[in-house]
Amino acid sequence: MAVQTGLGEPRGPWFISPELGPDGRGWWEPPEREPGGRRSRRLLAALAVVAISTVSGAVAGGVVAGQYGDPGASAASAAPVPAELVTAAERTVPGVVSVLAGGTTAGSSTAGSASVGSATGSGFAVDDQQHLITNDHILAKGGGGPVTVELPDGRRFAAEVVGREPRSDLAVLKVPASAGLTPLPLAKPNATRVGEPVLAVGSPLGLAGTVTAGIVSALDREVRLGDNRHTAVQTDASINPGNSGGPLVNARGEVVGVNTAIATIDGNGSIGIGFAIPIDQVQQTADTIIGKGG
Repeated sequence: MAVQTGLGEPRGPWFISPELGPDGRGWWEPPEREPGGRRSRRLLAALAVVAISTVSGAVAGGVVAGQYGDPGASAASAAPVPAELVTAAERTVPGVVSVLAGGTTAGSSTAGSASVGSATGSGFAVDDQQHLITNDHILAKGGGGPVTVELPDGRRFAAEVVGREPRSDLAVLKVPASAGLTPLPLAKPNATRVGEPVLAVGSPLGLAGTVTAGIVSALDREVRLGDNRHTAVQTDASINPGNSGGPLVNARGEVVGVNTAIATIDGNGSIGIGFAIPIDQVQQTADTIIGKGG
């Protein structure tokens, strides 16, 4: 069974916020845990109060709407999804793949063989030559073994590693022309704005073609990945293990970044603070790799 890596590892991959202490604790966490798990119980109780308050508020709002608002209004009615996000998702999913690195080889639906990954993530097509962008740490976790790409329609192809750039945590793969992947358009450098809606697309927990929505929470956020510091796009779109290397796209379906890391608390999953490599850095690195590797 594939081992999920990258996003979702403790502060993964290798993410340590400059605001966190050397032990990796969040700024709000006490140096020592209280005996008997009292802090955990207090936290759960607080969360329960918030949950109960939220639910009661929603019910009360529904009652008021029913009495004084549109007779057809219902508390259970979901807010409409903006049409532009639906369109952006439809355009993006066909160009996003699952990436499996390392492991043993097994038969595939295409000619030859493909690897069953020991490290998994996502990637996306950037041109008609079937070049794909993904995160380097996925390949590193795969131990330099063979790389397989799984398309949205379930077909698998053995991928060529065109080049890797560990310092920027980016890598470029290439699959045969018969894959026929739709390249994703890239946003213009410095065009991304705080507050604009974005979608994170990838294969969290192996669920290919998953789309989650959020906004750009901040730009030029300094994070530390491995031994290097980077400026990143911060987003609250939900990203989890397997999203690494997938695109963060705006409402026009343009890639604004490559999902690379999340902040976590006590090594848990997404808490709504994720980071993506900005598209200007991605394009510059990818162009260099492709220029050298063909």
